[in-house]
Amino acid sequence: MDKKKAVQQSYELVRDKILNGQLLSGEKITEEKLATDLGFSRTPIRDAIKRLEYEGLIINKKVVKPTDKDLRNIFQVRMLLEGYSARCAATYSSAEQLATLAECVEIGKNGSYDEIMDANERFHQIIVQTSGNDRLIDTINRMQSIIYLFRKTVVFYNRPFLIEEHEDIYNAIRDRLPERAEELMKQHLEKDLDFCLHLINSQN
Repeated sequence: MDKKKAVQQSYELVRDKILNGQLLSGEKITEEKLATDLGFSRTPIRDAIKRLEYEGLIINKKVVKPTDKDLRNIFQVRMLLEGYSARCAATYSSAEQLATLAECVEIGKNGSYDEIMDANERFHQIIVQTSGNDRLIDTINRMQSIIYLFRKTVVFYNRPFLIEEHEDIYNAIRDRLPERAEELMKQHLEKDLDFCLHLINSQN
């Protein structure tokens, strides 16, 4: 396995252990133990831990578990930044980007779980990229682990109207309606947040 793939797999495994509660809030993270448990050498584990520190799930080698307030705060930032990005997308998207967004919507309607997860991620990524704002993109990247938790929840539990909302956002972007695209994106993320909080709290 090449190094890049090993780091990505290590990152996904450690991230999932944190997000599904196998690694508890406050638990100390040790490279040696994770490397042994997951069957990787220490180098990719070390790189995975650095990435999770960057994303805020590990601080001072300990697991952080986001609270409801943390999640709400993260989504408020996403609504502002991704709403603005959707406005930019309606103004600046290329024909190629529009075609990829349309493809993501279609996969969302008919794809497998993994395909829908991937299409959902690409849909949001493309819109964020069209902002052309490196600081904005970096801020969203720092939230990727938490965003993944929400994406997994809304796809796995088939949140109602998820794909229809993507289609509405795409249509507003395609039709060059910046204000509508921004408002639809904000509403979409607010519904994601409400759905996830309800589910997470009902399972506690």
